[in-house]
Amino acid sequence: MNRGYKGYKGRILTVDLGTGEIKKEKISDEVYEKYLSGIGLGAYILYNRIPAGADPLGPDNMLGFVSGLLTGTGTLFTGRWMAVGKSPLTGTWGDANCGGNFSPAIKKCGFDAIFFKGISEKPVYLSIIGDIVEIKDASHIWGMDAIETDKALVKESGMKRARVACIGPAGEKLSLISGISNDKGRMAARSGLGAVMGSKRLKAVVLAGSEKIHAKDRDRIKKQRVKTLVWVNTQPMFLSGPLNKYLGQIMRLLPVQMALDGMIYKVMLKRWGTVSMNQMSIEVGDSPIKNWKGSNIDFGAKKSNNINPNAFTDREIRKYSCYSCPLGCGGVCSVRSRKYGDMKRTHKPEYETVLALSGLLLNSDLKSVFYLNELFNRAGMDTISAGNSIAFAIECYEKGILKLDDTDGIELEWGNTDAIVALAEKMVKREGIGDILADGAKAAAEKIGKGALRYAMHAGGQDLPLHDGRNDPGYAIHYSVEAAPGKHTIGALMYYDMYQLWKKVSNLPKAKLFFFKKSKYRADKESAIKAAACSKFMNVANGAGLCMFGAFMGVHRLPIFEWLNAATGWANTPDEYMEAGERIQTLKQAFNIKHGIDPKSLKACDRSVGQPPLLSGANKGLIVEIDKMMKNYWEVMGWNTKTGEPDMESIQEEKV
Repeated sequence: MNRGYKGYKGRILTVDLGTGEIKKEKISDEVYEKYLSGIGLGAYILYNRIPAGADPLGPDNMLGFVSGLLTGTGTLFTGRWMAVGKSPLTGTWGDANCGGNFSPAIKKCGFDAIFFKGISEKPVYLSIIGDIVEIKDASHIWGMDAIETDKALVKESGMKRARVACIGPAGEKLSLISGISNDKGRMAARSGLGAVMGSKRLKAVVLAGSEKIHAKDRDRIKKQRVKTLVWVNTQPMFLSGPLNKYLGQIMRLLPVQMALDGMIYKVMLKRWGTVSMNQMSIEVGDSPIKNWKGSNIDFGAKKSNNINPNAFTDREIRKYSCYSCPLGCGGVCSVRSRKYGDMKRTHKPEYETVLALSGLLLNSDLKSVFYLNELFNRAGMDTISAGNSIAFAIECYEKGILKLDDTDGIELEWGNTDAIVALAEKMVKREGIGDILADGAKAAAEKIGKGALRYAMHAGGQDLPLHDGRNDPGYAIHYSVEAAPGKHTIGALMYYDMYQLWKKVSNLPKAKLFFFKKSKYRADKESAIKAAACSKFMNVANGAGLCMFGAFMGVHRLPIFEWLNAATGWANTPDEYMEAGERIQTLKQAFNIKHGIDPKSLKACDRSVGQPPLLSGANKGLIVEIDKMMKNYWEVMGWNTKTGEPDMESIQEEKV
């Protein structure tokens, strides 16, 4: 046992880009015990230091890069990092989660987090090479795309092990749907935090530290890791990629549903990555189609066949894993195309990207999906929001709200691949109609007017992900109640089944192995308890740096609570860690209240919750009682059921 080691570094770095001041700060153990690291540490710092009403693109906003408490401790699936700040897209708490190898780089520099405030007069980047921390001129790389920037700064650092987080042209141009790239195209994409980075004229962060990352009891961690690897490496035979759609069709037709064990999804992830769900999600009604007004009928098995899982793995030249991940769901592909140019080494698109650029637009051209993914990765633009913005524009064109003169002569029709690509290229350049759409569908609708807002699929201003709350109302709840609205990476009824929290945490309902599908739509206390548990647990996971896909294996197979104790020397129970998750959730909600956000305003848009309901397809006639579900959630969280506000006095008492 290593005495004195505790997993986290106990220090943060704050950089004032306006004055050039660089400050190293110690953070007390009490803060980590209450809020963990990662998102919890980020929430604690930003709540206390960003003044009420701060302009998200102004000097008072802070942007944080936070690592996980378990990153580097020998645990598995714990290589995630997060960008945090006040979102310019929603005005709320903002966060974006990302994998790759940037998380351990933060801790190897001796910090758990790096925060920026102020605005630089000229483009700069932060460099930490060994013990040397410098703000350097970035004028020569301003204008480069994200991948070019990454390569240039690794070379400039003289350190092959240097890790880079940077923005592309979208962030420089303050696109409200821009993200932050690392590992040459891995994106912390949501909440528009790339625009915050751009507003500060911060092009990149380059890290090449050499500090060791310690843990209190590595032997205990290792023993638990061996057990977890048995589950990770269990890989029974499964259907071929093209047959997954038929499984989806069968599941759609059945009146009952089975609670999903994460091991099933793990098998699919290990074989294909997230694209394993492409056609299956369409068939069961999980994937929204045609700007959320269509269904599996509009983009059925024949039209979607070009995006079957094998279509991606057949082009895969190698798999890759994020730091500390034994699963390896990522991939590098090679795609030959006369039309778009050969893409010899391009990221395999994720499920969200594929469906945002195909089914949501009725686009069946696979190679265009690869091209658009590469285009948005290099620009540093969120593919979820980009796809939604294009779908919104097509429907506005269909309804006569946008005319040919408005679209720069582009005939925006469903499934028109050439038009989709042309519009995407205008968005990343902020040219013509693309300038309007580069800030997301809601912002575009407010500029266009003429009733266009009804066609913007969003929650609180953030474009909705590619998981339909009419199929799993748990998604709709979290889109509407999370402090960073419109995100799919926190909870759903399906997620609750996979986390299997009841096996470790007291007083949580056990998932039923089989249940009637109609029961999912009950706006009862049990569904609210499940949703609140997901929120709390994912705050723990995001405080630890845990990947959601690892969490899907279940807390009885991936021992996050035990690892946290082993890394820190604490002796907390799972219930106590869930209390920390609740504390973080409440602090993020308080952040929104402090900044004048009405929680009711974050509710997912009407169409996305079945108001009015679809007339055909997998989600025909389904309505989510979202108002009641939101109130039930607030009640379980102990917040005001009419307003969604937490007890602000208790927040002040929580300050350490």
